[in-house]
Amino acid sequence: MIQTERALQQVLEWGHSLTGFADEHAVEAVRGGQYILQRIHPGLCDTSARTGRDPQDETLIIAFYRELALLFWLDDCNDRGLIAPEQLAAVEQALGQGVPCALPGFEGCAVLGASLAALAYDRRDYAQLLDDTRRYCAALRAGHAQAAGAERWSYAEYLHNGIDSIAYANVFCCLSLLWGLDMATLRVRPAFRQVLRLICAIGRLQNDLHGRDKDRSAGEADNAAMLLLQRYPAMPAVEFLNDELAGHTRMLHRVMAEERFPGPWGPLIEAMTVIRAQFYQTSTSRYRSDAAGGG
Repeated sequence: MIQTERALQQVLEWGHSLTGFADEHAVEAVRGGQYILQRIHPGLCDTSARTGRDPQDETLIIAFYRELALLFWLDDCNDRGLIAPEQLAAVEQALGQGVPCALPGFEGCAVLGASLAALAYDRRDYAQLLDDTRRYCAALRAGHAQAAGAERWSYAEYLHNGIDSIAYANVFCCLSLLWGLDMATLRVRPAFRQVLRLICAIGRLQNDLHGRDKDRSAGEADNAAMLLLQRYPAMPAVEFLNDELAGHTRMLHRVMAEERFPGPWGPLIEAMTVIRAQFYQTSTSRYRSDAAGGG
């Protein structure tokens, strides 16, 4: 696999064409992307016999890392106001339609979009990725708006939105697009759609649990723990969310035990369930406060 520093440099070079892009976005993307690709490497090797897509292909790997970096950047554009609201609206519209952004300072969006369109093993995956991006952007906006508004969502409404705002659908679809994992066909199966929903719910809960200290210190209300404590101050919110996480994980394992999905989907789903102990724990700057990270 491409060396970390070489990959990081290529993602940074691309990212610096995006207004507000930070080194952190590239660092987290490369680190998280490497973790995923390492976990599913044997399955990608098996798939390559059918697709001809090399798991070590640097062009494919860098495209995947850039997509992850884009997701981190979009998240922070909503949460941290890295760019003006009218700029963000133009960027989201362009990304969702697969066209260049009309405003200067966002050339990287068009570069990545054109690259993914050209690299798509199955054009259905590219069309789905555009749809997933629209849903991701809409969920980020909705979450930010409700956190700033007077009327709070219920927990059910929050989790429903959080399934899209965690962006796992983009991650999976991008992997399928680049390495021919046939996600478009698998989406027809109800069991696969159930797996996607469960793993996204798991990801949202993991993200919120690990980010709760930092979100609390920053006054960020778009977090399940913060939402529950605002509505029910005496509630043991963390215990409740950990129980929810365990329940969703058990349901996911039951579906995975009953259904057989082609490689590398089994290892990929499993990798995302244990990312809590691998990726988040070592990402103290993004997901945890300095005090929590130091502890």
